[in-house]
Amino acid sequence: MSKNMEFGVAVPSYIAQTEKFFHGGKIAIVMVGLPARGKTHLSVSICRYLRWLGVKTQVFHLGDYRRKNLKKGEVLPEDYFHINPSEKTKEFRNSVLSCCKLDIMKFFDSEGGQIAIYDAVNLRISDRRGLAAFFTEKNIQPLFIESLCDDPDIIEENVRNLKISSPDYAGWKPDDAVKDYLQRINNKIPFYETIVEHDLSYIKIININQKLIINNANIGYLHSRIIFYLMNLHIKPRVIYFARACNSLNDSNFKKDDFSDQKKYEYATALVNILLKHRETSQNQLISDKSKGIKDLMIWTPIDDKICYIADLLRNNGYMIYQRPQLRQINLGMVEDMTLEEIKEKYPLEIRCYQENPYTHRFPRGESMHDLRHRLEPVIFEIEKESNDILIIAHISVIKLLYAYFMNTATDEIPFLNLPKNQIIKIIPSAYICTETRIPVPIDFS
Repeated sequence: MSKNMEFGVAVPSYIAQTEKFFHGGKIAIVMVGLPARGKTHLSVSICRYLRWLGVKTQVFHLGDYRRKNLKKGEVLPEDYFHINPSEKTKEFRNSVLSCCKLDIMKFFDSEGGQIAIYDAVNLRISDRRGLAAFFTEKNIQPLFIESLCDDPDIIEENVRNLKISSPDYAGWKPDDAVKDYLQRINNKIPFYETIVEHDLSYIKIININQKLIINNANIGYLHSRIIFYLMNLHIKPRVIYFARACNSLNDSNFKKDDFSDQKKYEYATALVNILLKHRETSQNQLISDKSKGIKDLMIWTPIDDKICYIADLLRNNGYMIYQRPQLRQINLGMVEDMTLEEIKEKYPLEIRCYQENPYTHRFPRGESMHDLRHRLEPVIFEIEKESNDILIIAHISVIKLLYAYFMNTATDEIPFLNLPKNQIIKIIPSAYICTETRIPVPIDFS
């Protein structure tokens, strides 16, 4: 074997000759639906997923432009959300839309964007016809996603989430926020026109993921990934926890297993104790608030005996353990059990390539983080489908990629994420942003 053949390669993310991923071209996703039907949740979720795939994507919330266009001290016109407002209010609404369109085109033309998601109501056929013509003229594929909902529980959950997370209601009393938001909905219901334009490419989502109707969707790779992703989404509140496995107590991907079995057992015991106490406190709070949000906890682990301390302790406390083979740690190939110093000494060119691009570099006979991301995509779908709380116990390489999905981390930043071993990461997804809490695990690793 030649010396060069011993080295791995940096595998670039797939880019077509058009400089767009997956030969997808430019796509404008246009959201359609009444308020409180989950459009913003869908927009943010689709954007997060596509960015995680490596596709340059951005959401343009029309509501953000409405707030930006208000001068300091200026109050939104009372008839802004009415279907037939005054001429002055129409002018203001048109200026808001123009600003949003300008930013969308800047994203495509100057910033190398591939998918823009336009998040607005778009309730009339004439609105959608105008948008389809606007994007088609600029050689951008329009894809309409309509969210329909007649399930009162889903609508109630959406209203509850919006009053908590929407910038429109920052500082409002909860009851006043709900009353105002319901009024917005009622103003639009009589004038809402569902999509019937069969020449348009559209996806209708009924009650979030109860039913999907796909029309003239010009199915390419990206369209198919979006559809499959939407089939797994829901908007029910839940919590995702991440904890480092016992074979992942080093702070790098290299030399996996420096700690003694005794130290690993101490770590597992401390982690389980603090997690169970935290869960008990959280559930007591939900009970006192008369909340419906009490969830079971699903434990997901790779098929690996080396994490058995944590799994066994949780099993002894009555929890079911679900093994996911895709959660196994990154395969480092020929350098699997070597320290960083040993790799530098034996493969100096190899480590130089890794340091230049740690996300896409693949060690000989191993995986890159880019490869690992492909392997973890089915796990993302399973996480999105699960309505219970989840604890994922895995190697640091796996946790970095899953964490990056929820927290919208750029791919070149993923290898450098700081996720200490003595913390449980708690993430709560919501319509606008995922919130993160770090729960300390009281153990001394010195």
